[in-house]
Amino acid sequence: MIHLVLLSGGSGTRLWPLSNDARSKQFLKVLRDEHGNPVSMVQRVFSQIERVKVEKDVTIATCASQQASIEAQVPGGYRLVLEPERRDTAPAIMLACAHLLFEQGANPSDTVIVMPIDTFAEQAYYDRVADLHQCVQADSANIVLLGVEPTYPSSKFGYVVPSSREGLPWPVERFKEKPDPGEAADLMRQGALWNCGVFAFRLRHFVNVIADYVDVESFESLVEAYSELPKRSVDYEVIEKAKSIAVIPYSGEWRDLGTWNALCDEMEDATAGRVVVDEESCNNVHVVNETGLPMVVAGLSDSVVVATPDGILVSGKEASSSIKEQVGRAAESRPMYEQRRWGEYRVLDSSTFPDGSRSLTKELLVKAGRQLSYQRHARRLEVWTVVSGEGEVVVDGMVIPVLRGSVIDVPAGTMHSVRAFEDLHIIEVQLGDALIENDIERFGDYWSN
Repeated sequence: MIHLVLLSGGSGTRLWPLSNDARSKQFLKVLRDEHGNPVSMVQRVFSQIERVKVEKDVTIATCASQQASIEAQVPGGYRLVLEPERRDTAPAIMLACAHLLFEQGANPSDTVIVMPIDTFAEQAYYDRVADLHQCVQADSANIVLLGVEPTYPSSKFGYVVPSSREGLPWPVERFKEKPDPGEAADLMRQGALWNCGVFAFRLRHFVNVIADYVDVESFESLVEAYSELPKRSVDYEVIEKAKSIAVIPYSGEWRDLGTWNALCDEMEDATAGRVVVDEESCNNVHVVNETGLPMVVAGLSDSVVVATPDGILVSGKEASSSIKEQVGRAAESRPMYEQRRWGEYRVLDSSTFPDGSRSLTKELLVKAGRQLSYQRHARRLEVWTVVSGEGEVVVDGMVIPVLRGSVIDVPAGTMHSVRAFEDLHIIEVQLGDALIENDIERFGDYWSN
């Protein structure tokens, strides 16, 4: 049996402002499937995994902020493991392995294969899952990696250097993280492979690794001890410390779409949204406008222009891969748009007044048949105005039918929720001294499904 663990993390700051903590790059529907329909990286990866002809199951290791996006884009058939806090890839994989053992009843001898959830590669890449499984079950090494045959001396990726390229798998001599182009060229001549973040092992190997840090008797006990695990990548904390490491090669299409320069090459359309581009004065320009405001672009070459409620980016495509520091200085601390299990919200306005009080205005879309959790806030009151749709609101146990034009007051400390009979669009105005997402207590669903 093969257990695929897909890692879904990161905020994709190099794709800001389209990507952020709430809407990471893997959920952006900027690719196309074989029928020309828009799909995300996550949806593309799942479709490729489904074609792999092996007995397998899928577990996704992610954070709570990405749960709604995953559930919205990928139908059932997988297990979801949520990190109590973000602590890098080593703890996330340990948590997923504990879930496999204690919650899913996996055999310690089973093969576990870890893969990023946002890889852009051809089907042959995913078909190598069967080869990794075979190597693990043959006990070729404690950990067996998949390495990509490099096509140019890149300084963006880590390298796996085998001691020999005879037979399969190849024993690994050492690793080199993001060398300069000259050293990368030397590594290529030595037969090194790009480290694509895919590796396999028997489940018991990681169970033993966990035991080196904490005593675990159940999945819940590891959740409770999660903050004690090392906040490091799995490469440094586990893989490079393994007693025996091997690698099998993959030669074919494999790309990291983590920068605008790379992503634009795969985008079917050069523009999206309300955009007018002067074709005579522009060359190799991609434009995305999510604001609804009209946008005109002229006189640019080899550039990307992106406008969303979270911000505006105008950059040369090459320079767009090095904007992390600038985004850190410019970006707001909270996302202006976010998908949730019940629908989505968009921030329309945020204001601070002379007396220190604040207001925040959101547009909520509660999808038909969905509901917000039954909740309350300690430091803010809310006013809801329904602009379209039909549903009902509950305030401290009192259920009130709502439709277009309904206005509901939600005082601070009041238990409340809403559910939609048809898509509900609500303008929510928050008033208080601290309008933060942490000011919320949730008490499950008020209405049973």
